Amino acid sequence: MKKVFIITGEYSGDKHASGVARELKKLCPSVVIEGVGESNLEKEGVKLFCNHAKMGKVGLTPKTILNHLFLGLKIVKYLKEEFKPDLVLLVDYGAFNLQISKQLKKAGIKTFYFIPPQIWASRKYRLKTIKKNIDKVFTIFPFEKEFYESQGINSEFVGHPLVDELPRCDNKNEFFQKHGLDVNKKLVSVFPGSRIFEINYLLKIFIKAVKLIEKSRNDVQFVFSHAKSLSDYDFKIPYKELKDENYELLAYSDALMLASGTVALEAAMYETPMLIAYRGPLFFYLVYLLVRNIKKACLVNIITKQDYVDEFLMYDAKPNKIANCINQILDDNKKRQHIIEGCKKTKELLSSSHCVLKVAQSIERELKEAK
Repeated sequence: MKKVFIITGEYSGDKHASGVARELKKLCPSVVIEGVGESNLEKEGVKLFCNHAKMGKVGLTPKTILNHLFLGLKIVKYLKEEFKPDLVLLVDYGAFNLQISKQLKKAGIKTFYFIPPQIWASRKYRLKTIKKNIDKVFTIFPFEKEFYESQGINSEFVGHPLVDELPRCDNKNEFFQKHGLDVNKKLVSVFPGSRIFEINYLLKIFIKAVKLIEKSRNDVQFVFSHAKSLSDYDFKIPYKELKDENYELLAYSDALMLASGTVALEAAMYETPMLIAYRGPLFFYLVYLLVRNIKKACLVNIITKQDYVDEFLMYDAKPNKIANCINQILDDNKKRQHIIEGCKKTKELLSSSHCVLKVAQSIERELKEAK
């Protein structure tokens, strides 16, 4: 009987990992899977060693570091003395998973990594840890495979899980009616981020940009995405806001204002024209400048290696620039089509090849070859 242990640290990782567990059980019904995760893994019949609450908050505080260290030791002790897996699959959550990979290596446990840290973007020093401790890396961006293989690391490009996971959205009129939106007006949706510091620094800029647009035209309506991680107290705005309907907003909008992050990739899957912006604490930005490996911020631009989406970063993130860009996206068909072309290229490069199935198939092959 083969055994696999999966380690995730956040909701998205739990969701992606659950797909791998589901496909692996189809391929190998007798496999026993346990892990660290949440409800998505549990629904697939995975017995949880602990949930994400045990992981603590993400960060570099002494408390977080110690918490991760002790939890890692507990997990490895359990794996060595009780569960004895044939393979461990790490999923995303780089700070914790890279640390525990060192202990797994010492314990002689074969370790694969799905959705590895984006060291091609920053903190390239992590490469040594991956090369020393990870047996195989499943990359989600095509250029990652080239990057890892150039460093002598076994890797396989499996495609991005978002390609298969994002739902179809084809009820625009129903959505507009449900939320009292005007079908005769263009919709601009605003995604100011999901972290407090993003709200503190970026939300005000987006609101000012929206007000500038309103002064110049009356054929546009605005909706703000309210992230689940933010309380009502943290998110006070004079505009319509929606929770838990991000995909609909991304799909049905005529233009998007986005905080830099994965949401740009989700927008690309729906081929919706966008801009991205970022502003945060100067100290953290300076640190980022020291450790970054690339100059682009939007994943569409990074993946295609071309400038399709406008980026307004730090002190370039000004309300008038953002407002002007949105107006151009709404009025200039050539600009709209240019961004849409970038979205389509991104989708093509990421592949629609059932990402989690590829990961499961690779794990199944490894389990068969293991003694």
